[in-house]
Amino acid sequence: MIYAIVDIETTGGYAANNDITEVAIVLHDGEKVVDRFESLVQPQRVIPHYIQVLTGITPAMVEDAPTFTQLAPQIYQLLQGNVFIAHNVNFDYSFLKHHLSQAGYELTTNKLCTVRLSKKVFPGFRSYSLGNLCQSLDITMENRHRAGGDADATVRLFERLLNNGALSHIEQFVKKGAKEQSLPPNLAKEAVESLPYTPGVYYFHDQKGKVLYVGKAKNLRYRVRSHFTHNGAGRQRQEFLRNIHSITYQTCATELMAFILESVEIKRLWPPYNSSQKRFTPSFGLYLYEDSRGYQRLAIDKIKKSLTPIYTFNLLLEGHRLMRRLIENFNLCPKLCNMQKDTAACSGVEEGACQGACDHREAAGTYNDRVNQALEYLDANLPTFALVDEGQQSIEQSCILIEKGRFYGMGYLPQDCSVHDMDSLKGYLTRYPENDYIRGLVYQHIEKYPHKKVTWKGEA
Repeated sequence: MIYAIVDIETTGGYAANNDITEVAIVLHDGEKVVDRFESLVQPQRVIPHYIQVLTGITPAMVEDAPTFTQLAPQIYQLLQGNVFIAHNVNFDYSFLKHHLSQAGYELTTNKLCTVRLSKKVFPGFRSYSLGNLCQSLDITMENRHRAGGDADATVRLFERLLNNGALSHIEQFVKKGAKEQSLPPNLAKEAVESLPYTPGVYYFHDQKGKVLYVGKAKNLRYRVRSHFTHNGAGRQRQEFLRNIHSITYQTCATELMAFILESVEIKRLWPPYNSSQKRFTPSFGLYLYEDSRGYQRLAIDKIKKSLTPIYTFNLLLEGHRLMRRLIENFNLCPKLCNMQKDTAACSGVEEGACQGACDHREAAGTYNDRVNQALEYLDANLPTFALVDEGQQSIEQSCILIEKGRFYGMGYLPQDCSVHDMDSLKGYLTRYPENDYIRGLVYQHIEKYPHKKVTWKGEA
């Protein structure tokens, strides 16, 4: 087995929008160094000043250096078929794989991370950065933050690891089907292996315990593993992997409950690496207010923190559709419902719906009675039902409650609990904030599995 021990210097922290400025590759057969390659690389973009200060590599130094494309055949030949080793291997591998691919070479090789390997062989160190690790092990480092110097230090570290029984760990890391080398460098394999094969919600945490990302899963262990099956070249992907230090989770009885809990937790925690469900908030609401002349008026408007809507909608079109139905069924005035905002004659009068409230020809009390009838109709026709499914244990059943068209909450009931007693039912449920996304999930599920729906007398 030949090990290719690699270090690179770059113009930035992620491969998709940065270049390599220096590369060093040391081939090792497990006993000694058998070959060595080192070269500056002419980047196709500016080297930031702070990178120049850190590495000492200036534009003048790389002006006459070969481009990566020119070096790609030799680099590929040194790496392909060998075990790719680096300190925080996913960083170096992502750069070389990305830039080799751009040059026409597809790198596919086993990876070995000396951060993870050092944690196995030398557990309990305060830090596993290359500098601190070498200091702890009295390994000499020369030419720090240059590809050649750091590669040579990694070689000495690798040899120290081999001399302390690392070979058995290496064989496990690189054997066919092994997943550990794909994990983030700061995430213990045991954290993933302890995850259950059940539905639930998982949380990725940074070094200080802050939640970085919330996800849902039909199978927690499989889903978390899938996060690390590819090593993308983008900035966000690389930062995401570097920042993950631990995982926590909550199990759920069903995938639907995991979907709901994920939505609740994203809105509660607002994790930096979640994006999609941050958009799922009700945009519009149906409001009721009384004008200066005493007329009760309905209006569709954007959600306002200071006001509580009667009902919410994601789309303005959805709200307008409901309002037109109420106008038609209860002879309401389009102008008083803010559906006609021009100064022309009321279209409702012309069509025979409006009784003249907008022109004071109908008394406010009479008109308000019909507005109240419309609201009672809306309230009566908003569905109330429970979605009952299997529990996490055989002695229980899971339950999700929709009350008057709104998501109330969810929880677990004893197997012999009467689902038809709604007041008692609520005592078993946890109340959660609702949103249109959750409501839509439940309605879609009931449409697909109508046998899980439990209604009360008088409810559809």
